[in-house]
Amino acid sequence: MARTDETGETARHGSPFGTTPPDPPPAGGDAGANGRMPRWLPRALVLALALVGVFQLGSWAFHQLTGLLVNILIAFFLALAIEPAVSWMASRGLRRGLATALVFFAVIIVSAGFVTLLGSMLAGQIIKIVEDFPNYLDSVINWINAHFNTELRRVDVQEGLLKSDWLRNYVQNSATGVLDVSAQVLGGLFQLLTITLFSFYFAADGPRLRRALCSVLPPARQAEVLRAWEIAVIKTGGYLYSRGLMALISGIAHYILLEILDVPYAPVLAVWVGLVSQFIPTIGTYLAGALPMLIAFTVDPWYALWVLIFVVIYQQFENYVLQPKLTAKTVDIHPAVAFGSVIAGTALLGAVGALIAIPAVATLQAFLGAYVKRYDVTDDPRVHGHRERGRGRFARARELWIRPPGQPGKKPPEGTGAE
Repeated sequence: MARTDETGETARHGSPFGTTPPDPPPAGGDAGANGRMPRWLPRALVLALALVGVFQLGSWAFHQLTGLLVNILIAFFLALAIEPAVSWMASRGLRRGLATALVFFAVIIVSAGFVTLLGSMLAGQIIKIVEDFPNYLDSVINWINAHFNTELRRVDVQEGLLKSDWLRNYVQNSATGVLDVSAQVLGGLFQLLTITLFSFYFAADGPRLRRALCSVLPPARQAEVLRAWEIAVIKTGGYLYSRGLMALISGIAHYILLEILDVPYAPVLAVWVGLVSQFIPTIGTYLAGALPMLIAFTVDPWYALWVLIFVVIYQQFENYVLQPKLTAKTVDIHPAVAFGSVIAGTALLGAVGALIAIPAVATLQAFLGAYVKRYDVTDDPRVHGHRERGRGRFARARELWIRPPGQPGKKPPEGTGAE
């Protein structure tokens, strides 16, 4: 039992080294004996709840405004694409607003003309197919009767189709889907109007927008922003104009072929091939060549084969001869990087991402190239793909075979690993 002094407290034993052991810490931590909550804890809880609420609100607003943000991104790249033409006209005394309006008017006229010609071509083909459908049906019925010993008639087939439940359900579903198609068309027109307005403002008020952006940045950052903006204008405009020139060359080449084969609607098909093959990455060539092949097949099946051969040959000529010369100074990126950027852009933003992926990556590559320090590459055979280490037995046997008689063998250099 511990000894106590006159006050009844337990006597403290001195340590063997003559020091007194420290008192134990209080059980209440920082609150001490009164057990009160720290003053900073309520404010920390309120701040954490506020941050969570702001994050949730921002996430909800971002998801709600995703469509608008994508439209603004498209409008920004479109404004960058027409910036060289607008600046060229503005440098000659024309107001930027009027210059932008003229550029947009020209784009709208060309687009409307192309859509009108394409629509008339498709309407003519549909009418022709509908008029010739009875003859096609008779030929199919005669072939079936000749090979399968049946006695089918066109009247019986038509009555069976009219009385079938499949046709009735298809008509009902088509009637109910008219409203959905109309809503999608109206939504597309509204989206197109939004993109047009934003791109017009970005192009017409480009200097004012750059001035407003630079006014909130220090001078050093202003130079970097203006440099990035200039690079984006050069790369995006160069991409658009080089693609337009290649579309013109492709259209002329395919028009000559279709005229030689006497394929109908040759001018419209040539414009279709030129635009689709150049402005739809990766698969645009195959989509562009499918329609001329189909129209040529209605004239002569062999014509479709000639069109296919010409599309394949011209694509190789464009990839290895035409495109490197036209895009060497505008969008000079590796084909593998271009393909990967298109795949990534499609995964992020769909068709829009596929269209703007290449100029965006070209802009980023050119901007980063100014800040990446490069060194001279050493003159090593391995840089050129030649290996000197570990030469095989076949190489050594070949050297012994072609060595002149009496000539000593060449001693391999040190460190090559040759035996």
